[in-house]
Amino acid sequence: MRSTAHEQALICRGCWDQMHVPIPIKGPLAVPFRVCGITRSKMNPNICTICERSFRYVKKQRHISATATILFADIRGYTHLSERMDAVTLIDIVSAFQDQCAQAIWACDGIVNKQMGDGLMAIFNFPIKNEHHAKAAIAAAIDIQRRCGSVLEEMKARGAAVPIDAFGVGVGVHTGQVEIGEFSTFRSDFTAIGGTVNLTARLESQAAGGEILVSDEAAAQAQDLVVLAATRLLVLKGIEHPVPAYVLTPRG
Repeated sequence: MRSTAHEQALICRGCWDQMHVPIPIKGPLAVPFRVCGITRSKMNPNICTICERSFRYVKKQRHISATATILFADIRGYTHLSERMDAVTLIDIVSAFQDQCAQAIWACDGIVNKQMGDGLMAIFNFPIKNEHHAKAAIAAAIDIQRRCGSVLEEMKARGAAVPIDAFGVGVGVHTGQVEIGEFSTFRSDFTAIGGTVNLTARLESQAAGGEILVSDEAAAQAQDLVVLAATRLLVLKGIEHPVPAYVLTPRG
C-alpha cells in the first residue's frame, strides 16, 4: 500500500486512509473511474480528485480538527530578482522551484495544497496518514533545499543568465492542530487553516535563503534531524511571545 511519487500507488492512498475505500488510480481498473472524471490529484499523484474536491463526501462534514505538519516554502527576493532578469529565465526558475518542491513533498507523503507563484504550502498527515508526519515534513524541507541548489547549478552550467543569489529558498515547518476542510463557497477543494498554519507562514517569512526554520513542536518529533541545528529566538508578527526555532542549512 505504501509507495512514493516515484512508485505510484495503484489505489488512492487518501481514500484508503480516510475511508478504507480502494479507488483505482493506475492500471486497467482505473479506466472507468477516469471516464467519470476521477483522476490523480495535482496535490499528490498518489491521491485522487475525490480527496481533493469532495471533502464533505469523504469526511461527512464540512471541516475537521486534525494534527498535521505544515510546510511553507518561498523564493527569497523574488520581486528583486524579477527586476534583474528576463521573463523567460524567471519563468524557468519558478517552474523549477515548484517542480522540485512538489517532488520532495510527494516523496515524503505530503500534499502540495497551495501554489502561490514563488511560494507554496504543503500539508503532511492528511489525507495520507503518516504517524511520523513532522519528520517527513522536515525531510522534505531538506530535500527541497538540496534539489533547488542542484537545479540552480545545472542552470548556470547551461549558461543561463541566473543571478548569483537566485534560488535562495526559505522554508518554515511547524506541527500542531489545524482545521481542515472546505472554507469557500467558490472552491470545492480543501485546505488547512488556524494558528498552526499562521505560525508556519511566519517562520518561513523569517528564513533566509537556504534556511529551514523548524518549530519546537515539529523538532520534538524529529530529534535526529535537528540534533546539530542551531537555535534562534524569533519575534514574529501577530505572535504574542518569542518563538524558538531550529535553524537547518542543508546546503551550507
